[in-house]
Formats: sequence, C-alpha cells, structure tokens
Amino acid sequence: MDRSQMMPALVDTLRALANTPSPTGMTQDIEALLMQHLRKLGFTPWQSKKGAVFVKLNEAKGEGILLSAHIDTLGLMVRSIKGNGRLRITQLGGFPLQYAEQENVQVHTRGGELIPGTLRMNQPAVHANKDLPSAERTDDTMEIVLDRKVATKEQTEALGVCAGDFISLNPRFVQSDDGFIKSRHMDDKASAAVLLTLARAFSEGKASCTRPVYLLFTNYEEVGHGASSAHPEGITDMIAVDMGVVGDDLSTDELKVSICAKDSGGAYHRALTGELIDTAKAHNLAFAVDIYPYYGSDAGAALRAGYDYRHALIGPGVAASHGYERVNEDGLWNTLMLLVKYLGEQ
Repeated sequence: MDRSQMMPALVDTLRALANTPSPTGMTQDIEALLMQHLRKLGFTPWQSKKGAVFVKLNEAKGEGILLSAHIDTLGLMVRSIKGNGRLRITQLGGFPLQYAEQENVQVHTRGGELIPGTLRMNQPAVHANKDLPSAERTDDTMEIVLDRKVATKEQTEALGVCAGDFISLNPRFVQSDDGFIKSRHMDDKASAAVLLTLARAFSEGKASCTRPVYLLFTNYEEVGHGASSAHPEGITDMIAVDMGVVGDDLSTDELKVSICAKDSGGAYHRALTGELIDTAKAHNLAFAVDIYPYYGSDAGAALRAGYDYRHALIGPGVAASHGYERVNEDGLWNTLMLLVKYLGEQ
C-alpha cells in the first residue's frame, strides 16, 4: 500500500470529520457524512435504531471480525438560561471544564439556528477578579456568553434558545509541520478516519481478509453505551480502534500505534492482544503496549451488554486527551497498517 497516495485522503477525511459537529447525542450530521462516504466507496452501510453506522467490507464466510470507532465527541448542553441572558451549561462526556475555557462554541437550537458564543468564567477579567487564577472551574462558575445583544433571559429565549440545546466546541483543526495535526475531537475521529481509509483500501483491492470484516461507528461511546447493541451475527473478535493515551509513565506517543493491555474495565483478551503485538513486530511497525487506568472503550461496552467476543483495543497516540489534542500522520499510518496486516493474516 502506497502511503503517499493514501495519507492525503486520510487527512482530508479526518479534517471533514473533525469539522462536523457531533457532541454525543447530536450525531446525525456525521452519521450522514459516513453513510455518504461509504456508499461512494461502493458499500451498502446500514444504521441501528439509535444511529450507529455499520458496514461489511467483504463477502467472506466464517467467524467475523468487528472493528469499531466512535464518532461522538465531548460537548456541552444548555442547562438553563440565567437572568442576565447567559447560559448555564452541563457537560456531555467526562472532561475537565478548564480544557474548554475561553473556547468558541456554537449553540444548536431545536429550530435549526446556530448561535455563536464563548465558554468562560462568570467573572473572567483578571483586572476585576483577583481570585480568577485559583477559582474552581465548574458549571456554577462558568457560563456561555452568546455573541448576541442579549441581557435578559427573555431576550435569549426570543432567539430560540432553551434548556436541552446542544453546544459544540470549535475543533480548531490545524495541519502543522512534520506530520502533526492539532484539533479537538481526535478522540476518536482520528480512528474513524483510519477505518474509513481501511474501507477504501478494501474497495480498491489493497486490503483483504478471508474472514468477514465489519466496521462499526458508534455514537454514544462518550457516555458508555456506544457498542452495546445491534451487532451483526457471527462475530467472534472485536477490536476497538480508539485513541492511544500519551502520558509520563506510558510508552505511547503520537508517532506510534498503541496496543492497550488493560483499562479501567480490566484486561483485554490476552491471545487477541498478543496476535496484534506479534503482527506489529513482524512488520516493523512503531507500536507500544500500555495500560490505561482511567479509560473505557466500546469493546468494554459490548462485553457488558453480553456479547461473547475476544476483545482488544488499539489506536493512534493522541496527546492531551479530552483537550486540544494532537496526533501525527505516523501514528495514523501505523494504526492503519496494523489493521491491514493483521486482517491479511486471518
């Protein structure tokens, strides 16, 4: 497989995914984007009742392999409208609010309006708030200030804003030097782009497998039940393709594919994980094996739902997870090649 041909398309796909707002619970636009992309590649994707996107990549018979990535992201929701016309928020997914402080946002009203604003402290001026540096960042101390001339609750309500409206964070996608990409939501749009590129490789005859291969793009992973339902029949192995964590006592970095041995839900299947490690070694891929104690994946959600699978977790290294994240083309490529080589050995 020619990296020079595949990587530009992978990055373009990643940019399109990153720039499509999809806070968990509001993923209809990115679902439609995925369905369109897969149909253009010649596949026949389908969706579950709650919106997850499935596709079968080949017509092989036997024990199926399911590869999953999630398309939902962290975000916010309007909790209430304050008397001064500003918005109190509630979080979608687990992330520290200081990671979104001063971020530009969009409020998605149920009437279809997009209203820009900023998430900031209630008293954000250092010249007026001596306690600002040490103040706790919570939904009590932070608010959305809309870029509209509103000063009362009634004026904001007149814009169509109400409790339950979704709020998306500006991804700020930047393709930087030396193959680095900086953006919010690389967790897990980086791996979704890898899987779409894998689908392209299958459609062009550049990847194959003697076993049935299915892709699953889940839309509720950030709240724990993404891969909990609607799986095709005949699956025996599930590989969650999510982000690799970059941290001080971890071996993963943005240049590698991460293979996770254990997360907060316990150890991954030893034999399947070992097969992936052996494949990475055999093909001289840059990889690391790590343990993520504060992490859960769609594979865990599937097992908790009662599916009887061998399960594993891999993904490109993502720095600053749940914040303004960074990946590298090398890590994306190593993840793609681990999947291509592993499937080709089956």
